[in-house]
Amino acid sequence: MRVLHVDAGREWRGGQNQVRLLTRALSRLPDVAVRLLTNQDGTLARRAAREGVVVLPTRWAIGLDPRAWLTLCRHISGWRPDVVHVHDSHALTLVRAALKLLRHAPPALIAHRRVDFHVRATSGWLRVAQIVAVSEAVKRVLIADGVSPRSITVIYDGIDPDEIRANAFSHVDIRSRLALPPHTPLALNAAALVAHKDQLTLIRAAAAARALRPDLHWAIAGEGEQRPVLTAEIARLGLADRVHLLGYITEIDALIREADVFVMSSREEGLGSVILNALALGKPVVSTAAGGIPEILAADALVPVADPAALAQRVTERLAHPVATSLPDRFTAKSMAQATLALYRSLV
Repeated sequence: MRVLHVDAGREWRGGQNQVRLLTRALSRLPDVAVRLLTNQDGTLARRAAREGVVVLPTRWAIGLDPRAWLTLCRHISGWRPDVVHVHDSHALTLVRAALKLLRHAPPALIAHRRVDFHVRATSGWLRVAQIVAVSEAVKRVLIADGVSPRSITVIYDGIDPDEIRANAFSHVDIRSRLALPPHTPLALNAAALVAHKDQLTLIRAAAAARALRPDLHWAIAGEGEQRPVLTAEIARLGLADRVHLLGYITEIDALIREADVFVMSSREEGLGSVILNALALGKPVVSTAAGGIPEILAADALVPVADPAALAQRVTERLAHPVATSLPDRFTAKSMAQATLALYRSLV
């Protein structure tokens, strides 16, 4: 079986890490030939190639880059994949345009959906053989938007727990960097600073928690457009000595290992795959019950969306009574690859 994966691959993100893990796992199977077409200057291309994936590099500077489209047309026509698996909206648009020019039977087209945002009735997402949804929550949104349930397969994102644990042994030494005593309690959030991640609720939870645990510090690892808003809220609440915006941190697994509890405050979330890293490291997790997160965590780890008081209460409870965690098998890269291969075989 020949499978061509396509991802614009310009800015490294969690979804691209999933593409890396999926193509790497599939490439190691004896009966699957995998190629990945992506931006030649991106992190995805470099990391996937280094791990043995056959990468077809292309120039892909803008969303609908004609150079990427020409490269795509050439490889689809020449290599004739059985399946084309796209991983973002730009890739989907280019692939659909390329398939219209084929003079032979087209490959099965699969689109991976990792967010729980709504799609328009005219969207290409409604015109593929199958959509892979990363959670039942994403599936529900797609069905509400008009996608047939028969066209959706839920396959959870997966991680390599051994890789996560190996990554975690680097040293961020975050307490020293923040000039904190060695055993200062630390709650960590790792997410882009964008509205739907709702770190405003996290900051307000820090204010609510001050009376409960005056020694507790909160760190937010990530960068994004909401930084000025978050900085202003930290100042307004007088939390500059308690809430720390760390910016983008590459050693995220090491940072999670050094924290006492991992916290997510999202309003919307396709799955929340960074939570899987925390589970692989055995960290207590507290999160809002947004999107697909309740499919990962038990009810006692969840609080309502946009409820700072509830978030503060649950975090302080976890600090006082830590709960050991582990990663369920269904959230491993191996399980993700096996389920994806089964989907391919059902279509060709």
